[in-house]
Amino acid sequence: MVTIFRTPDERFANLAAFPFEPHYAEIEHSGLRLRMHYLDEGSGDRGTILMVHGMPTWSYLYRRMVPPLVAAGYRCIAPDHIGFGRSDKVLEDDWYTIGKHTENLGALVRQLDLRNVTLVCQDWGGPTGLHQAVEMPERFERLCIMNTWLHHPGYAYSDGIKRWHSLWQPGGPMVSIQGCGWVMQRFVLGFPHGRGTPLTGDEAFAAYEAPFPDDTAKAGPRRFPKSIPIYDDTIGNADVQAADFETLKGWTKPVHFIWGTRDDVFTEEWGRTWAVTFGGATLDTLEAGHFLQETHGDEVADILLARIAEEATR
Repeated sequence: MVTIFRTPDERFANLAAFPFEPHYAEIEHSGLRLRMHYLDEGSGDRGTILMVHGMPTWSYLYRRMVPPLVAAGYRCIAPDHIGFGRSDKVLEDDWYTIGKHTENLGALVRQLDLRNVTLVCQDWGGPTGLHQAVEMPERFERLCIMNTWLHHPGYAYSDGIKRWHSLWQPGGPMVSIQGCGWVMQRFVLGFPHGRGTPLTGDEAFAAYEAPFPDDTAKAGPRRFPKSIPIYDDTIGNADVQAADFETLKGWTKPVHFIWGTRDDVFTEEWGRTWAVTFGGATLDTLEAGHFLQETHGDEVADILLARIAEEATR
């Protein structure tokens, strides 16, 4: 028996710096009809930017990037994975797999018929988002890759990601999750910020805890850390990730890496190593942690727009 929970709209009222209207698509998976939320802003005169989040965030993470990208003529689509944000939440932890998240995102791309797409991905947005470019390359114009990875033979998991993985195992301190808001409070307060007004600790907690009235609704966030295929893989889609990693070595369209250098999960060394596997990829760094959209969203948008402008001259 699968139970679906829908977060009441009032929990999303008055969030700091998030004036965007909700949009919804109906996704069918495993016999379920699930409502998937996505942010949809901008004209799209210059194309579409698809922004994919990871754990424990939702489309709120991209709020600082949306206004400058919209002003530049792009349509910004930022979905919430099932189990996150304003999307429906299956309450059974073992329902969630990376394969399902990937298929749900693909269904949304097809349903909205997104084309001329720039993919922006970070954290689990990498494995779920990059697969769309592999499966539907005709829909994608370029990739923007930030502090993420694809599992593949020989990939050396950092001590930071091993620690994170261990916290969520049976007996670990995060099994009874302290809160998605707590996680983001720590990252918002503990790392340097770019220009603009950063969230306060209370604002960060409210924004990232808003989708979850209680711990029963947090099955999706609980499942992501356990999906990291460090030692074995039952739910992490490791084989698909490895195949995507190999396929993307032949990607001939523009690729731009924007990397937070103070991330101990996906390190600067890994970002530089990965960028080399793409012919002609650019790499820009920011003194930021893992969630650079949160701390440096304005700067990330500026870098991406500048790199796109340079493409015509290369």
